[in-house]
Amino acid sequence: MPRALVVSDEVDESLWTERVHGLSVDLVLAAGDLPFEYLEHLADALDVPLVFVPGNHDPDLTGFTRSRGLFLRAGFPAQWPGPTGGVNVDGRVAEVAGLRIAGLGGSVRYNGGPNQWTQREQARRARRLVRRARGKPVDILLTHAPPRGVGDLDDRAHQGFDCLHQVADRLRPRWLLHGHIHPYGEHVRDRHLDGTLVRNVVGSHLLELDTEEPAEAR
Repeated sequence: MPRALVVSDEVDESLWTERVHGLSVDLVLAAGDLPFEYLEHLADALDVPLVFVPGNHDPDLTGFTRSRGLFLRAGFPAQWPGPTGGVNVDGRVAEVAGLRIAGLGGSVRYNGGPNQWTQREQARRARRLVRRARGKPVDILLTHAPPRGVGDLDDRAHQGFDCLHQVADRLRPRWLLHGHIHPYGEHVRDRHLDGTLVRNVVGSHLLELDTEEPAEAR
């Protein structure tokens, strides 16, 4: 059963210490708005793959491609600003540690910053993601913002995306893991979209990613 360290939005200072070496996980999943050096540290210390989506406070990672070991942007060599060795699944599907993972990063557009999308723009990106999945279900849908009305807030900056309902319906993930909504110490209950368990993963969480039935964090 794959086990993941899932992080988002708030750095867990204890993971900068030797404590991190005591964790036994198969991969790190990151749902955005964390320093990239922190994500690199986690992946290196644990010696596992890192899969992530960008948040609305992260640098713009769009437009980069990789060819023969080099990153290109607009056809020219460029330095990728993302975490070294990380797998960016924003708008993509990847198979990592025996799991099929799809992702959609960013938040609702509220001030014109990077990785912000209108509802219509994110819906277009979501349709492309579904096409790239080729009709096959995924184990995990990793997002920065939550689905609209499922764990989001009323203010514009923290509204969820309508299109995530359709993505979950089409890709049938067992888990939808998101960040963006800070609990500020309050307990956040899990929610459901039909057969998908929706979990706010702000901070750090250890999850048993049993693809047959969602499990509680241990």
